[in-house]
Amino acid sequence: MALQEIAYPGEDAPLDVLGAETEGMIGYMIEQELGNVLPFEQPLATLLTMVEVDPDDPAFADPTKFVGQVYDEAEAKAEAKAKGWVVKPDGDKWRRVVPSPLPKRIFQLRPIRWLLEKGSVVIAAGGGGIPTMYEKGTRRLVGVECVIDKDRATALLAREIGAGVFVCATDTYAVYLDWGKPGQRAIRWATPDAMDEHSFPAGSMGPKVEAAQEFARATGGRSVICALADVPAAVRGDKGTTIADQPADDDADGIAFH
Repeated sequence: MALQEIAYPGEDAPLDVLGAETEGMIGYMIEQELGNVLPFEQPLATLLTMVEVDPDDPAFADPTKFVGQVYDEAEAKAEAKAKGWVVKPDGDKWRRVVPSPLPKRIFQLRPIRWLLEKGSVVIAAGGGGIPTMYEKGTRRLVGVECVIDKDRATALLAREIGAGVFVCATDTYAVYLDWGKPGQRAIRWATPDAMDEHSFPAGSMGPKVEAAQEFARATGGRSVICALADVPAAVRGDKGTTIADQPADDDADGIAFH
C-alpha cells in the first residue's frame, strides 16, 4: 500500500489507515478462499482490529521495520528531512523504517468472542492489527505510525480468547537449530525454557519463537510453528515444532528433534 502511494503526489496516508485497508483487502481474499472449501452454511467474518500500543515502548526510540520503496542514500535522506521519517540502509539501498512495538490490548475482543460463540470463523488482527494509542493524559485514541509485531499480536489474541493451541504458520517445515549449516536439526518439540538456551534470527524466526513461548507459558497450552500446508498434521503433533510443557512419557531433556 505504501508503494502504491508513489503514484499519487501529496500527503502520505498514515500507516494505521494503510493497515486498515490491508486488513480489509486480505481478509476478503481469505474469506473467499475459505468459503470455497468450507460448507456453505459456515459463517465467516473479517474484523478490522485495532490494537493498542504503549507510547513509552522502547521500540519508538529505535525504529527497525522497513516499509515502502527503496531509495539511494541522498534521496532517502531528502525524504526523511521533508517528511520527518527515519531512514536506514537496507542492503545497498535505503528505506524508511518505523517502530515495531509490542501489542498491549486488542479492542475488538468482545465482538470476536461473540462471533466465535455463534460458530463463526473469525479473521482478525491481520498484520499485527491497526496500531493505535491513547494520547498521554487523555482518553483520546489516535492512530500510530508503526507496524505491530504480528506474531506477538496473534499470540495475545490466542491468549485472550482462551485458545488451546496457538499455530504460527510460516514457510519452513519447523524451527531449526544451526539453520543453513550442514548439521541443521529440526526441533520436534521443546519446552519454553529449553528454547531460551538458543537464539533465532530477529527478522524471521525469532519473533515467532518468542510469541510461541509466551503463549505456552501464559496458558499451559501448546504452540505450534510449521509450514502452512502442514497445519493439520502439526496440530496433531506429527509435523512442525511444538512448544509446550514436556510430555510426561518423554525422557528427553526439554527438547527433541525430528
